[in-house]
Amino acid sequence: MQRTARDPRHEPDPDPPVGLPVLPELAGHLSAAADRTEAEPLGGAAPLRTAACGYWERRGLATAPDRVLAAPGAPTLLLALYAAAGGAVVLPRPCSASYAPPARLLGRPVHLAPVPAESGGVPDPFALLETVRRARMDGDAPRVLVLSVADDPTGTCPAPEQLHEVCEAAADEGLWVISDETRRDLLHDPHDTVLLSPAEMLPDGVVVLTDLRATLVPASWPAALARFPGTDRGAALQAAVLDALAASRTPLPGPLACAVTHALGEPEEVRARTATVARVYGTLAAALHHIVTEAGAVCRPPHSGSHLYADFEPLRRPLGARGIVESHALERKLAPWAARGGHRFGDAPGALRVRLGAEALLGADREQRRRALAAPDPLELPHITEALTALSRALAGLTASADG
Repeated sequence: MQRTARDPRHEPDPDPPVGLPVLPELAGHLSAAADRTEAEPLGGAAPLRTAACGYWERRGLATAPDRVLAAPGAPTLLLALYAAAGGAVVLPRPCSASYAPPARLLGRPVHLAPVPAESGGVPDPFALLETVRRARMDGDAPRVLVLSVADDPTGTCPAPEQLHEVCEAAADEGLWVISDETRRDLLHDPHDTVLLSPAEMLPDGVVVLTDLRATLVPASWPAALARFPGTDRGAALQAAVLDALAASRTPLPGPLACAVTHALGEPEEVRARTATVARVYGTLAAALHHIVTEAGAVCRPPHSGSHLYADFEPLRRPLGARGIVESHALERKLAPWAARGGHRFGDAPGALRVRLGAEALLGADREQRRRALAAPDPLELPHITEALTALSRALAGLTASADG
């Protein structure tokens, strides 16, 4: 069990995949608001916060506008949340690469608790309790647990009973739970995956966080929301978060806020795009899962979003014969498929784990990506077939026995 997260080796991040084509309707709303001169109030204006309430109510979470804050991106909100909550931060291992940097920027200790075998997104509840105990023995004071109901990097969704056990453990230890629900609308099979928000289980102790760039708005439009509990404790935390946002002077740009407000209403075009993206990601992630497991890696089946997390430890011997003994090297070898080594997600650099993403299969230009979204079966498109075939061949070459 890792007490404190190591700083990842300093190295430039690979270029992110090209974003999906922008919906003309959203582009039109942004363009129409381009001459807006008044500033967006810190935390979002009333129309945006009211639209956010509708967004959450359609997902079973009744919300009041005065319990919502908006900011330019989830990292901005996480930074403010960590600053407001104080103390050390507890994260699952592995977890999103965006969770730890805001804590390190504030000089806050980061402690990692391993996820269970069944899924990512949440720590094992017993590992969580042990991690908190050890942190306190070392003189730290954990205040926050971040978890994800639709996980990046693993693409999995923790079962409701897992979530319930973790939320109970967090409440017993006096931790705020920040529930990252960014990818909850990207379920590959909504009828086969039960997804609940921790805010339904622990309404007084959960802040819901969602980065709208995963579904509702283009990847280049920084916009995120936080939903706070309707309690005095929740109001106090929200006020402290607002103070932190004020100190960093990070409101949403006015024209962007207008387009985000429209997107939060989820008109038909936005709903259809979200459903299409979930379907395409599901198809491509399943194909990636088949290829990596056929090669001999261990990988949880993905259920949400565009990512999966493969463990190549069973193939350490043939990989080691080719000089691949840590995740940095594995990432470099699989770079054409937007691989990210496990060291970026809190795992030890020596572990042969890597995240792969469906975005890399969609194509390098806007037209290829448009065709991937429009295709009844994206696996029939030549550029996607070629990318998958090349990955299969690359893995076969890397994992073949050195002696023949």
